[in-house]
Amino acid sequence: MHENLNWKLPDNRQVIRTVDMHTAGEPLRIITDGLPGIRGATILEKRKFFRDNYDHIRKGIMWEPRGHADMYGAVVTEPVNEGSDFGIFFLHNEGYSTMCGHAMIAIVKIVLETGMIKKDDNDPELNIDAPPGLIIARAVMKDGIVKVSSFRNVPSFVLYKDQTINVPGIGEVKFDVAYGGAFYAFCDAAQLGLNLNVSGADRLIDYGRKIKLAVSENFEIKHPFEDDLGFLYGTIFTGNACERGNHSRNVCIFADGELDRSPTGSGVSARAAIHYSRSELEKDETITIESILGTTMDVRVTDNVKYGPYDAVVPEVTATSYFTGKHEFYFDPDDPLREGFLIR
Repeated sequence: MHENLNWKLPDNRQVIRTVDMHTAGEPLRIITDGLPGIRGATILEKRKFFRDNYDHIRKGIMWEPRGHADMYGAVVTEPVNEGSDFGIFFLHNEGYSTMCGHAMIAIVKIVLETGMIKKDDNDPELNIDAPPGLIIARAVMKDGIVKVSSFRNVPSFVLYKDQTINVPGIGEVKFDVAYGGAFYAFCDAAQLGLNLNVSGADRLIDYGRKIKLAVSENFEIKHPFEDDLGFLYGTIFTGNACERGNHSRNVCIFADGELDRSPTGSGVSARAAIHYSRSELEKDETITIESILGTTMDVRVTDNVKYGPYDAVVPEVTATSYFTGKHEFYFDPDDPLREGFLIR
């Protein structure tokens, strides 16, 4: 049938090309071609320029009918710092995030396997300019294939510990807030009667939204250096692991009710900071954290540092990504739904 498909693309169509991947089940749509120029001397400036000028592209490729409510994306840019290999910022259903671990794991695979970045070593290292700062990533390669990726995150720290808040529709909730490139409120799932399996997804999304809103409205979320990074990105529910040998389970509800299918790279970084602050995790000790699907990420504390007024750790997160497809998306100027829509 495809041999008879003689349709020719009209000249007035905008075309956006992407490569799609997943890390531990969480999707990543990477824009590879079709974007106009993105101005800015820093990644945060580039992100702001994209948001102010090209947000319709974000909506068009994240939202239906081309995407879905839980789609996630990334834009790769030229580096902004000397010695860096490239830059990156992140897209989702609500807007733009400050850090994304599953995207870091995936981007290492695509840039090395496609030759976007040339490295001769079988264990190459990449310097990546991201919204929260420099991320150092590495890969383990065999026969040109990235078998596993790791990234050393920005300093991660605990902002609030052992707090309690009354959340409308839920009641009293105990939580911590920690930063792993983004700020999250952490809650124990068992204390809230929540199920960290797929069958509990709707209730997790509902509770995650309500807790995020309540904490955001009642607690100051401030980054020590960048105002643009100072907001609560999501709620992470923690619980017991299902597989013997794994440390625990994470389910993250972020942006506008997105449920992360992976354990959340920036989330496990923030958890490492919490556990280290409670002497529950030693330096260089690796723990394995499950997602709602049972997929995993490893995290370890490589160093402890001072980050502004905070005692912070430098986490390293390790996981594996996979390619799922290539896409060529068309934007018809006469299509009333060209910028997309969401139905929850």
